[in-house]
Amino acid sequence: MNEKDKINKKGHSLQNSEHFEHYYVEEPQTPLKVREVQLKLKNGHIYTFKSPSGVYSFGDVDKATQILINHHAPVSGKVLDIGCGYGVIGIVLKKENPQVEIFMSDINKRAVEFAKINAKDNNIDADIRHGSLYEPWSGMVFDHIIANPPIVAGKKVWMDLVSGAYEHLKPGGTLQLVAYHNKGGERIRNYMKDIFGNAEDIWKEGGIRIYLSRKE
Repeated sequence: MNEKDKINKKGHSLQNSEHFEHYYVEEPQTPLKVREVQLKLKNGHIYTFKSPSGVYSFGDVDKATQILINHHAPVSGKVLDIGCGYGVIGIVLKKENPQVEIFMSDINKRAVEFAKINAKDNNIDADIRHGSLYEPWSGMVFDHIIANPPIVAGKKVWMDLVSGAYEHLKPGGTLQLVAYHNKGGERIRNYMKDIFGNAEDIWKEGGIRIYLSRKE
């Protein structure tokens, strides 16, 4: 699905296909199936998650997320995992950095449900909320915002994610996003530079890059 495909106000795909349901939805209609997935970090730590259908990425931890988890810039203080899916990024960040406070949210209610389940299973405390982008975090600011953005949901979504991050970051705070550079990532990086006045590639691997902007 590309950016020409329409997304309605609740995030529902208007693509005419009975075989396809966009994961960027509030209430997935896909029958629930749950698979157990494992993630092994470069430091050897192993994590187990329940991965539900109708939530990105069902049945495995996608490569971009793995790269972001293994190679993000250091985090501290309050960290927001926005568009958290079933919780992989936020949960691992908390386990690997026990001193941080983790906040997680997603528009997808099933994602939020399983992020809470996975947080409990992995014995971490996190503030996990349902809502579109920054709606659940009105008036709050963070030290870091980190995400594997839903490029497939369309240009407006990732642009709102970037511009909203500036308003929800403390001075000196960072926005860290991961994407395939030649599949929309370069445009995200350029927009991050427009909004923040800076953007850099902090990791490159297999066509995937981690972009970082700092609120100055």
